[in-house]
Amino acid sequence: MSIFGFLTQELAIDLGTANTLIIHKDVVVVDEPSIIAMERNSGKVIAIGHQAQQMFGKENEGIKTIRPLKDGVIADFQAAEHMIRGMIKMMNKKGSIFSPQLKMVICIPSGITEVEKRAVIDSAQRAGGREVYLIHEPMAAAVGIGIDVTEPMGNMIIDIGGGTTEIAVIALGGIVCDESIRVAGDEFTLDIADYMRRQHNLLIGERTAEKIKINVGAALTDLTNPPDDYPVYGRDLMTGIPKQIMISYSEIALALDKSVSKIEEAVLRALENTPPELSADIFQTGLYLTGGGALLRGLDKRLHAKTKLPVNIAEDPLRAVVRGTGIALKNIDKFNFLMK
Repeated sequence: MSIFGFLTQELAIDLGTANTLIIHKDVVVVDEPSIIAMERNSGKVIAIGHQAQQMFGKENEGIKTIRPLKDGVIADFQAAEHMIRGMIKMMNKKGSIFSPQLKMVICIPSGITEVEKRAVIDSAQRAGGREVYLIHEPMAAAVGIGIDVTEPMGNMIIDIGGGTTEIAVIALGGIVCDESIRVAGDEFTLDIADYMRRQHNLLIGERTAEKIKINVGAALTDLTNPPDDYPVYGRDLMTGIPKQIMISYSEIALALDKSVSKIEEAVLRALENTPPELSADIFQTGLYLTGGGALLRGLDKRLHAKTKLPVNIAEDPLRAVVRGTGIALKNIDKFNFLMK
């Protein structure tokens, strides 16, 4: 170890469309929404993460809120750099005489292009990263839920994040076949907002739609332990006056049906492209659900009904990817599937 090794900070980053998580020394030190608020004229950063999310949809003409990532990739390069830099500062609140060198492992969607890959590396380097490695999200998720990815055993991971759904068959330390679709949590949120407008003439914002998804989101219209109806506040499109209505989980299941069907189709496509020996493994091990979308009520039962395979929901699915990224960071030499 170098004499200056103590000046190097090792960070595992799950740079997600909806949330960004950072692990340092095996501890999640940052868990914030991927959003930033800036002054419109000067471009000065006002708030990052939870504080910026409070402002989302309530901005005045002098403030703009930006979500730097869209569909799992960086859409606003400058805002992404500010956000990464700001989140790293959150974990270094006390400050230090020396600015530590940063060694980062960042997870990326498996369907990402070379240009999008370069944007992630550039943003991380400009935010202070000296060594930047990338790992695919399904691989990180598999490592994070305790699967030995180097074994000659096939496992299928379905990682439903904010911007993308990543479906991959993993064996011998690599991705054998994968399917990446840009239908995930954000699409569910838009579906709910659209349903409220069409079905109830109620205009709601993105944050309200997100709360509905969390409280009564479902993939099936008939659940064993259904959640209570949820009060929704919005603007009546007929009168223009604010009003409240009660929404049930079965209505939201109908609203999300089309998007969930697209995920089902993608899973079936991935299974069709799986080599026969790995298909035999998957029949025994089943499917593994990770990411925030894994928390959608009844999704595991719906996928089981479609594929006739066992469906396992990861423990703490929201943090499976960042946990795996952290393990990969500690064992960079072992995990040769990491890319520079």
